[in-house]
Amino acid sequence: MRRFAPRFVAFQALSLAFQALSLAFLPAAVLSSPAAAALVPYAAGAAGAAGAPCAPGSGVKLRGRDLTQGGTLPAVLRCADLTGAKLDGVDLTARDLTGAVLRKASLKEADLGQAHLDYADLRGADLSDADLGQLRARKADLRGAILTDADAVQAEFPHADLTGAVLTRAVLTQADLTDATLVGADLRHATLGQIKARKADLTRAKLGEAKLGQAHLEHAVLRNADLSEAEFTQAELDGADFRGADVGKASFIQASDVNLTGAHGTPVNLPGDAIAPGRTDGADGEGDAQVGVEDVVRGDTGDNLTVQAGGTRGPSPALILVVVSGLGLVLTLVMWGVAHRRGQRLAAETAAARHAAEEDVTRFGEEIDALDFEMKINQISGPSQEWRAALDAYEAAKQALGVARTPYELRAAAVTVARGREALRQVRSRLPNTGGSR
Repeated sequence: MRRFAPRFVAFQALSLAFQALSLAFLPAAVLSSPAAAALVPYAAGAAGAAGAPCAPGSGVKLRGRDLTQGGTLPAVLRCADLTGAKLDGVDLTARDLTGAVLRKASLKEADLGQAHLDYADLRGADLSDADLGQLRARKADLRGAILTDADAVQAEFPHADLTGAVLTRAVLTQADLTDATLVGADLRHATLGQIKARKADLTRAKLGEAKLGQAHLEHAVLRNADLSEAEFTQAELDGADFRGADVGKASFIQASDVNLTGAHGTPVNLPGDAIAPGRTDGADGEGDAQVGVEDVVRGDTGDNLTVQAGGTRGPSPALILVVVSGLGLVLTLVMWGVAHRRGQRLAAETAAARHAAEEDVTRFGEEIDALDFEMKINQISGPSQEWRAALDAYEAAKQALGVARTPYELRAAAVTVARGREALRQVRSRLPNTGGSR
C-alpha cells in the first residue's frame, strides 16, 4: 500500500471529507446518472488509499453466495461480507479484500496470490490447497481456519491470530509470522524454512516433523508444543521458551542460542553451547542444595543425583573418568562420521536440486523475453496485471534461489515459477489472434 508523507495526511483527510460531503448533497437525479455513478467507486478507492480499514462486512453483500459458477465478482471487495460464500478455485489474485468477512467461507484451491486480507475475518474458513503466495494478512483473524496443503510462500501474517488453525503440510517458506498467535495450531509436516516468527506464540502447537531451517524464532513461545522430529537447522532461537515442549528427536544442527530448559525428550545434533532438557539455571531456587563431592554419584547423563552415606564409596573417581572419557571419544567419532556422511549426501542433493531450479528459472526468463519480443514485433500489449505478476514472479524466484540452502527451501523458487508461468499463460490467452497467442 502506498505510504503518504505526514505533512500530506491532514490535507488528504480534508479532501476526502469534502468529496463525501459533495456527493451527499448532489441532487438525486444527478447521482442516478452514469457520470455520477462513476464518482462513487472513485471516492471509495480514495478512501482505501488513505489506509484506514473500513468496518468489516460493510461492503458489498455476498453472504452465502456460490461464486464458483463463472459469475463476475464485483470490482470492489474491500470489507465485503462473504460469510459462508463458496469461492472454490476462484481467481482472487492481487484483489483487495481488506476488512472482508470470510467467516466459514470455502476457498479450496482458490488463487489468493498477492491478495490483500489485512484485518479480514477468516474464522473457520477452508483454504485447503489454496495459493497464498505473497498474501498480505496483517492482523487478520484466522482462528480455526483450515490451510492444509496451502502454498503460502512469502505470505505475510504479522500480528495475525491463527489460534487452532490447521496448517498441516502447508508451505510457509519465508513467511512473516512476527508476533502472530498460533496457540494450538497444527503445523505437522509443514515447511517453515526462513520464516520470521519473532515473538510468535506457538503454545501447545503441533510441529511434529516440521521443517524450520533458518527460522527466526527469537523470543517465540513454544511452551508445551509438540516438536518431535522437527528440524531447526541454523535456526535463530535467542530467548525462545521451550518449557514443557516435547523435543524428542528434534534436530538442532548449527542452531543459535539453543536453551531447552524445562523441555522433555531427547533432541539430536545439539550444538556444543546448547542447554539440553533437564538442566536448570537455578533461577527458581530449586536444586541448589549443597552436597559434598564425595557423597554424590552421577548417572551417565549427569542428572538424577543420588546421595550416598559418607562411609560408602563407589568406584574410584579416576576409573569413572577414564571410562566415561573413552566412551565419550567413541561416541564423538561415531556421531562425527554420521554427520559427515549426512552432510555430504545433503550437499549432493542440494547441488542437483539447485542446478535444476536454476535451469527452470532461466527457461522462465527466456519465455518472458520471447513473449515480450513477440508483442513488440506485432505492436500489441498484453493485460498489464498478469504481465506484472509474471515479471514479479521471475524476480521472486531469483531471490528465492539466492537464499535457498537446502532442497526443500529450493521448492519456493519452483512454486513461484509455476505461478509466474500461469500468469504468462493468461497473458498469451488474452492477446489478439495476430500471432500473439500460442
